[in-house]
Amino acid sequence: MPETRYEPRIRYQGPFLVWWGLLLFLCKLGRLRQLDSELRDEQTEVLANVNALAETQQTTLPVSGTLRHYLVHLGPAPRATLRTRMIRTLIRGKVLDAYRLQGAFVIAVDGTGHLSFARRHCDHCLTQTHGERTYYYHQVLEAKLVTGSGLALSVASEFIDNRHLSQATAASAEARKQDCELKAFARLAVELKKQYPQTPLCIAGDALHACGPVLQICEDNHWHFVLTFKEGRLPAVWQEFQTLLAACPVQVHVVQPQEGLTVEYRWVNDMSYEDDQQRHHTFHAVQCQVRQGESRQFFAWITDWRLTPQNLEGITQQGGRQRWTIENAGFNTQKNGGYELEHVYGRDENLLKSYYLLLQIAHLMWQLVEHGSLLQRVAREYGQSLLGLYGSIRNLARRLLECLRFYRLGAEAFAAARLQIRLDSS
Repeated sequence: MPETRYEPRIRYQGPFLVWWGLLLFLCKLGRLRQLDSELRDEQTEVLANVNALAETQQTTLPVSGTLRHYLVHLGPAPRATLRTRMIRTLIRGKVLDAYRLQGAFVIAVDGTGHLSFARRHCDHCLTQTHGERTYYYHQVLEAKLVTGSGLALSVASEFIDNRHLSQATAASAEARKQDCELKAFARLAVELKKQYPQTPLCIAGDALHACGPVLQICEDNHWHFVLTFKEGRLPAVWQEFQTLLAACPVQVHVVQPQEGLTVEYRWVNDMSYEDDQQRHHTFHAVQCQVRQGESRQFFAWITDWRLTPQNLEGITQQGGRQRWTIENAGFNTQKNGGYELEHVYGRDENLLKSYYLLLQIAHLMWQLVEHGSLLQRVAREYGQSLLGLYGSIRNLARRLLECLRFYRLGAEAFAAARLQIRLDSS
């Protein structure tokens, strides 16, 4: 961690405070005051354990206000850097190689609500008016590495706000519009390319992202893409797609992955599209109909990968439908699984962003614990599943809190030779 505080007055080292902040989310305490009531007890083993984790020698435990001051002073950038280093470690260690699609990591991109207020929170708030009432809110565009096993690991975040309006007083009407997911994606793409310049990526997005600007960004960065295709988003291209499907009756692939379930794929290669900037794009489109009894589900996507009967299932299932992992294992878990994504931890902008990034790192760590081999092995020894043994992930967080309070971690827990990350990719 970089240090920007006035050194003679520093009482708590940066790494110690970062771990202190992470424990807020790792133990799923929910509120800052819980740090003071649950962990700030000199009669427990918390101080020794956090010192061991942070490799520090603090003699006392901080209050939550000390953590708040540190996060405001340092800003969110170091937390984003820490997250990037963690993801790079997983990639370089080939921990995630089993989840590649055609050699690329699937990066799901989607926006979510972060904070909402009845009154204006800051000059950069997004606004929405219903009748005579105006709501103020903040959103964030997330890029998460998603896998078929349920992992949704945050790799980049771009906050959506109206910061640009303060510099657009004499600009065009377009520049005066509120910030949105597509504008944020252009900024997020710059950061994503900077942090992972050589890593092959596949961008998975909803129908909002099936447009010229996103296609051009993917082409410029040499990224693959699998984007949801809907009639209302590209109506002319959709009509052409339906016409060409009728003209290509042999391009049909039917599979039955299980009894009573039938999946039918139909596709068209080499479709062309000219966006509103007169830029030409070529891509391939596929539709998928899932039938199970009386139930019918219909999906469609566009992709830069040329479609064949051999790669249809991988591209549509792993690149297309797997995008929902960012909603289920990502946003839903962070909002309703004890991480309190939508809780306001303060008014300062740097503080809010720092806590958001600490939450992403803590969620990343918990997913490695949940999907890793250590607890899975313990569960198998008792002849149960992980959730069958512990009841829920919340219970695991409670066990962690109890461990930090009443059990001193020994040196053997930190032996580098024994620390390996192995995930179940079956």
